[in-house]
Amino acid sequence: MTKDHGVQAPSTGRHRFDHSPWAFWSEAGAEEHARQSALQQALLDEHPAYAFGDRCYVSGLASVDNTELELGDSSYIAAGAYLTGSLRAGRDCTINPYTVVRGQVGLGDAVRIGAHTSLLGFNHTMSDPDTEVFRQPLTSKGIQVGNDVWIGSHVVVLDGVVIGDRAVVGAGSVVTKDVPSGSVVGGNPARVLRWRVPGAEPARPAGPGDPAGAVAAFADSARDQAQEVLGRYFDGRTDDGIFTDRPGVAPTVRAQCDAIEIADVLLGRAPDQLPVDRQIRRLRDWQDPTTGMVGTLLRDGSQLKPEPVLFDEEAGYHVLCAGYALDLLGSAFPSPIRVVADASATDVITHLERLPWSTNAWSAGHWVDILGTAFLWNALADEKGHPGSYESLFGWLLTRADPRTGMWGTPRRSDGLLQIVNGFYRASRGTFAQFGRPPAHPERVIDTVLEHARDVRYTRPERQNACNILDIAHPLWLTRQSGYRTEEVDALARRLLTDAIGHWTPGQGFGFRAPHSGVRIHAESVPGLQGTEMWLAIIWYLADLTGLEQLLGYRPRGVHRPEPHPGITSAGARKL
Repeated sequence: MTKDHGVQAPSTGRHRFDHSPWAFWSEAGAEEHARQSALQQALLDEHPAYAFGDRCYVSGLASVDNTELELGDSSYIAAGAYLTGSLRAGRDCTINPYTVVRGQVGLGDAVRIGAHTSLLGFNHTMSDPDTEVFRQPLTSKGIQVGNDVWIGSHVVVLDGVVIGDRAVVGAGSVVTKDVPSGSVVGGNPARVLRWRVPGAEPARPAGPGDPAGAVAAFADSARDQAQEVLGRYFDGRTDDGIFTDRPGVAPTVRAQCDAIEIADVLLGRAPDQLPVDRQIRRLRDWQDPTTGMVGTLLRDGSQLKPEPVLFDEEAGYHVLCAGYALDLLGSAFPSPIRVVADASATDVITHLERLPWSTNAWSAGHWVDILGTAFLWNALADEKGHPGSYESLFGWLLTRADPRTGMWGTPRRSDGLLQIVNGFYRASRGTFAQFGRPPAHPERVIDTVLEHARDVRYTRPERQNACNILDIAHPLWLTRQSGYRTEEVDALARRLLTDAIGHWTPGQGFGFRAPHSGVRIHAESVPGLQGTEMWLAIIWYLADLTGLEQLLGYRPRGVHRPEPHPGITSAGARKL
């Protein structure tokens, strides 16, 4: 260790457990267990940014000099290992003897790293030939390793590399480029030798690096199958038929709204399963006149009464989905969103300050999205509300955006930039995007999103879900006019677009989470209305970023409408 912390490694001759730590917790005695626990506690006392799960092992013969270190359950660091920088490792990860892990490195679950291997998540610059290299600044893109990965002995992994889930890196390899999920790579530089996971090999693109053919083919197929998809999720066993998100589950408010949005995108009209006037009447009748909110549906068809607060957690999203569904049907809520109309500027600021930006930025952004959309519906209904309440929302967001990230909140060790990127999408959708106003630091937003998009936990094809990919696509689209890092944005959008189209299930639509060969079935991968509505919007944003949107023949007009609501600038609407 860099310091002995007053705790000496046990005198065991050849230090068996230091070099074979996988046997420690099952074979070492109580005295050795106590000594290891004391060593870990000494490290935790000295380094507040360290965290160890259950049954971890850190050899007293390792050099651990991290600024941040997180080990999941049953992970270990063996003798001779040399660690610096920031390392976040999941469960059952091995840092074997004489392994070097430096810079910004993230490991998923069950990552096994052979002896004498180096993961180097930083690099020297050498742009100035008149300055010695060691005097020039360092750069760091970081290394991300997925789940269930085996990296052999004497491997070198260079900065900026992403190794996908279930990949194997052969002994002695030098890895300079990303390793696809499910592949077996080897050599110097490493290249794909074969596929560990059957069916993991990516399909060839329709053209040389251009997904145009696939985009056009997808759009035609989706339109042809739209009626089949919508019919799959309609329960017409009663006269008052209703949509469900998936066959066999209880109806929800959102399912009715998602069906209306899908039909509008693919068919240019309301769903054919019910008369339009009946769909409008149902949505309007669901609004609580006291609060202006739409309560949650119960299995017997009744509703929970919304709480008279800003905002009832269960009913909040209905301000978006039911409001826009009515808008697409040419109607509107019969009453204003009264809990917002009654809120003063002080109330808005107080609630913004209380939101969990540092621990759950997505939840905070969700609240802002609802508030901004409620301001929209109230403005269109000529509900003036309290003076300054709308302005206080935008003022707070503009002045509290972090100039380093362009966003609100702080990254978390457990999930990196996920929370602040997802929170930025939700907050900016309901405010800057919906009202046609620019965010405070667009170039920093792009930097943050591009860095987040390198996180293998969220962007590898088999790990994608609609929320995480939409929350990348929309901020990049919102800030596209800056002209900043356009080539990188285009390359990322093309890759994600190809992935997204491949998630479609014929006749059923999209699951919220992507399906993928070789990965166990996840409940969120089952196709449904929510996944279909969201992925259709994602595909439009990614296609527009790559100049291919005309091939789709559709443009979202509901919750995921790209431009500001037309009522904001129309002659009859109250100017905000």
